[in-house]
Amino acid sequence: MKIMKIAALGAVFAAQFTLAQFKQTPLPYAYNALEGSIDAQTMEIHYSKHGAAYAANLNKAIAGTPQEKETLIKILSETSKLSPAVRNNAGGHYNHELFWTILTPEKNTQPSAKLAKAITETFGSMEAFKEKMSKAGADRFGSGWAWLSVDKNGKLFVSSTPNQDNPLMDIAEEKGTPILGIDVWEHAYYLKYQNKRADYLSAIWNVLNWKEVSKRYDDALSKK
Repeated sequence: MKIMKIAALGAVFAAQFTLAQFKQTPLPYAYNALEGSIDAQTMEIHYSKHGAAYAANLNKAIAGTPQEKETLIKILSETSKLSPAVRNNAGGHYNHELFWTILTPEKNTQPSAKLAKAITETFGSMEAFKEKMSKAGADRFGSGWAWLSVDKNGKLFVSSTPNQDNPLMDIAEEKGTPILGIDVWEHAYYLKYQNKRADYLSAIWNVLNWKEVSKRYDDALSKK
């Protein structure tokens, strides 16, 4: 009987493990690697608490539903039909997984020639783009995100979404494929910058991974 109970418990644990469809990607740098722009304590809490919670809660929200077998992109594309728990946690997981990759301790990365040209053609200059992007983040009332995305015609656009929404969702006002996202939830900056969101938005350009953003731009164009 005891052996059977142990076997049954093992089966439960195995089932719980297999339900963990979505997992965090390991952070590609140390928590303190972005010091000066983003402090180590913020990065640790942001990644190991907030980011981890979105992945775990997403798995709980989709357990036993058809979404358990769907990709994250598919889930995002049908959020209007899903529960708030799925919408919020699917968005939170996707948004943060992108966010970690577009930050880097490497200094002075540059956009590819193709992306730089597209930015200049769309916004007038790199500085004009940064101003528009920062304004999108600064003007977002409450919590949310600022995005640089590629629309269905392959054109760049800047937008902002509330909470953990993003342009991939079917409920987004402006739809597209995000290639750069800036988190403007207070947990992303408050320990260092307090209420000075504009200072955080200015500093984040110092640790932006333009190599990754350029790669995401190429990937987005290849799917058009």
